[in-house]
Amino acid sequence: MKNANRWTAAIVATLVLVGATCAFAQDWPQWRGANRDGKAAGFTAPQAWPKELSQKWKVSVGPGDSTPALVGDRLYLSARQGDDETILCLDAATGKEVWRDKYAAQPVTGAAARHPGPRSSPAVTDGKVVALGATGVVSCLDAATGKVLWRNTEFTKALPMFFTGMSPIIVDGTAVLHLGGKGEGALVAFDLASGSIKWKWAGDGPAYDSPVLLTADGTKQIVTVTEKSVVGVSAADGKLLWQAPAATGKMMFNSASPILDGNIVIFTGQGKGTRAVKIEKQGDAFAAKDLWANEETGTGYNTPVLKDGFLFGLSEKGILFCIDAKTGKTAWTDTTPRGKSFGSVVDAGSVLFALPATGELVVYKPSAKQFEEAAHYKVAETATYAHPVIAGKRIYVRDQDSLILWSME
Repeated sequence: MKNANRWTAAIVATLVLVGATCAFAQDWPQWRGANRDGKAAGFTAPQAWPKELSQKWKVSVGPGDSTPALVGDRLYLSARQGDDETILCLDAATGKEVWRDKYAAQPVTGAAARHPGPRSSPAVTDGKVVALGATGVVSCLDAATGKVLWRNTEFTKALPMFFTGMSPIIVDGTAVLHLGGKGEGALVAFDLASGSIKWKWAGDGPAYDSPVLLTADGTKQIVTVTEKSVVGVSAADGKLLWQAPAATGKMMFNSASPILDGNIVIFTGQGKGTRAVKIEKQGDAFAAKDLWANEETGTGYNTPVLKDGFLFGLSEKGILFCIDAKTGKTAWTDTTPRGKSFGSVVDAGSVLFALPATGELVVYKPSAKQFEEAAHYKVAETATYAHPVIAGKRIYVRDQDSLILWSME
């Protein structure tokens, strides 16, 4: 009997472990997914796409443009509710609130006033949630309870023109954020446990992109686009390792995150096309070697995905495109305008999901020859600026006030 009980316990433990592994495979724990590359794991396209998606729930959360983080059976997101910025945890299956944290925040003014909510996506790891408000408040909370572990308001006085737009990255026990305002910002690494500042790099002000992690010749580097440049700084101490110019201008804003292809960094933006540089070790330092430049095709507020050697994105004119990542040549551009330059593209394996600000979800094949649509669905009645979060047959969509769960079942 004891042996039977042991076998039963072992089987149950195995099933729990397998279930947890499957859930983790579909997590979207930070900006642009698990590896910050816009790839959604664990999705299998249906043999026949349904005529319509099924709406499972819709909950009002307050204004915000940030993408929610999905970890296991919980969603974490930031929003504006009246005079407060809030961080919410919802049950992913039902949309019911698990916990919330709020703090009084200064008004969002000027040209950014039409978007008063946070733009930054939370990062979730090791049982902690790191969130950045539109007004520069950095928070670290316990993911299970919502208890505030630490909060930093040091960088709330100087802000970018459109307020903060970057999303935190967590590397080796530190949360790295680009904070401050025009000409007076700093890339800052906070100790995840205590909130103390481990290092700063104050070489340039922040843009509206989010940093990524590159490892070149065994050196971990935080790569980000600043107001004027693309830089790589040491993840260990914040030392500047290399720097390359990024086009700037009166109406040019660096809003697309860097795209990594091994030790190649691809960056793009409004009014400046798309460029690629190769990061090479030179003695004790690094250098960015120019590889190619495509002056014709670039993005506005969208970061392309890299798949099978090609970049798939939404241009600054609202056109879906494909670029050969080896040569920089444009492989194709679609002929259908899809709103303006706001939107997102997610790589779900056999298909790509594009969600322009129009709220029309476009499913298409990752073909390097031409645009091939598989399906399209209206998933929001108001503008969408966040990524869709794809998890199995579930699609989470954030519009201007709500979070919606759609299902392909």
